[in-house]
Amino acid sequence: MRFLFVMLIGLFFSLSVYAQQLTYCNPINIDYGYTPIPNFSEMGRHRATADPVITVFKGKYYLFSTNQWGYWWSDNMYNWNFVPRKFLKPWHDVYDELCAPATLVLGDTLFVIGSTHTKEFPLWMSTNPTEDDWTEAVDKFEGAAWDPSFLEDDDGRIYLYYGSSNFYPMYGIEIDRKTLQPIGERVDMIHLNDSIHGWERFGEHADNTFLDPFMEGAWVNKHNGKYYLQYGAPGTEFSGYADGVYTSDKPLGPWTYQSHNPFAYKPGGFARGAGHGATYQDLSGNWWHVSTIVIGVKNNFERRLGIWPAGFDDDGILYCNTTFGDYPHYLPNGPADHLKSRFTGWMLLNYNKPVQVSSTLGGFAPNQAVDESIKTYWSAATGNKGEWFQTDLGEVSQVNAIQINYADQDADFLGKPTGFYHQYIIYVSEDGKKWKVAANKGQNKTDVPHDYIEFSEPIRARYLKMENIHMPTGKFALSGFRVFGKQNKPLPAPVRHFIVLRGDSERRNAWLKWEQMPDATGYNIYTGIAPDKLYNSVMVYGANEYYFTAMDLDKTYYFQIEPFNEAGVGPRGEIMKVE
Repeated sequence: MRFLFVMLIGLFFSLSVYAQQLTYCNPINIDYGYTPIPNFSEMGRHRATADPVITVFKGKYYLFSTNQWGYWWSDNMYNWNFVPRKFLKPWHDVYDELCAPATLVLGDTLFVIGSTHTKEFPLWMSTNPTEDDWTEAVDKFEGAAWDPSFLEDDDGRIYLYYGSSNFYPMYGIEIDRKTLQPIGERVDMIHLNDSIHGWERFGEHADNTFLDPFMEGAWVNKHNGKYYLQYGAPGTEFSGYADGVYTSDKPLGPWTYQSHNPFAYKPGGFARGAGHGATYQDLSGNWWHVSTIVIGVKNNFERRLGIWPAGFDDDGILYCNTTFGDYPHYLPNGPADHLKSRFTGWMLLNYNKPVQVSSTLGGFAPNQAVDESIKTYWSAATGNKGEWFQTDLGEVSQVNAIQINYADQDADFLGKPTGFYHQYIIYVSEDGKKWKVAANKGQNKTDVPHDYIEFSEPIRARYLKMENIHMPTGKFALSGFRVFGKQNKPLPAPVRHFIVLRGDSERRNAWLKWEQMPDATGYNIYTGIAPDKLYNSVMVYGANEYYFTAMDLDKTYYFQIEPFNEAGVGPRGEIMKVE
């Protein structure tokens, strides 16, 4: 009876704290499919997608990405609705169903096609894509493009951009508006230049160890009469996976490397990587960038998606704001200045804090669910109802939101099964004895691999416990049980003795050092091409050094550092000029 009373009180409590979601947290919480490629799942079946594009069409957002056997649409960039659909025909006989797709809006029609090296794939069109309502616009598209993208120019002319190689350049060609087939000759546009651009070097440590770097994922926007050709590099497997940009006054070039590059970059924190994406405007006219987040544990191509605020500054520089990019951020609510952070200010409260679990499978240790790495995870011994995970915040804290990142351990799916779901209950306690239900998803019937819960009113808690009710497949496993809010403690003091060491032997790199501050959980390092253009940042936990590898050979850079802890963000230090 006592437990039933607690459950009833908890149910009332859980209903009282749910609210209209005002914030989001990367990775995007959508029902990612599993890799459909058997050879890619030999180290374990797993969810995977990448190479996203978000297109606004008839007042809604449409999200397409690699190998999902369908696509999503949304009214608000938060709640995404999946539409099952296979765009390739049985005789195509490939696993890459709509790989790295391209979209094009012409009037009241949305077009889509996936990557292909052959001239056998159709170009599809729909006037009602909230449903599986598509017809062939072209039976066999002769563009035969891998990683394609389209641009409709102001004069109505259409261009196709494409390329995915560590040898061949990015290409561009015009498309006939009536036949929707290529016309004229294709144009060689850009190559990588990793001997100058440090971020374009292949490898986790930008050392070009065993392959030349890859350039991929063409995407072009036009803004204030200027064309912005975007591309991903150096490889989707790495934390430094990023998007760069060239500009031109003409749709097919010649192209000039933007002074600020890469423009979309997130090499630190829980969810790393911001490459092979697409830049788009929301319904309020704000610019955003959707791109690929790297996991790469069970296969090099194990990946997720993230959305980042973006824009163009007064000098026409394209930027992307990834600072605190995997912490809760406010959703668009009208026109906004994306140079100003949309970060909520809710801090991570349980980084490397003590945990308890119901069981552990082998070396998948409990603390790997709170180490701020999406690559590591804890797994229970089973996926059974009753397996649980508990985290201790160290003190009674204000909890505003929770993100639950499931890991794929012993999953048994290939492709996109439907009708599978997660169920769980989250309890909270101030003393570890009296518990309340903070979130009851025991009746949930949706697939939520990166579930995110925002509370309408902050919860006071020191302990949080997640009890598994149902897993769609495999073991109960978590790569990140992340608790966001505030603790009542002083902000960290400014960082002392911050230095940037850039030698003459390798000017694409710099060694950053600073004094480890005892009251800091982590640090944000800002860098850019001018004191007022520190558009890139790197999040560092539990260290007092960072090896930065993303500089151009002969360019001057500026650096600045700030500390943060569970109470908030401390003051930034002085801006350092490094020549």
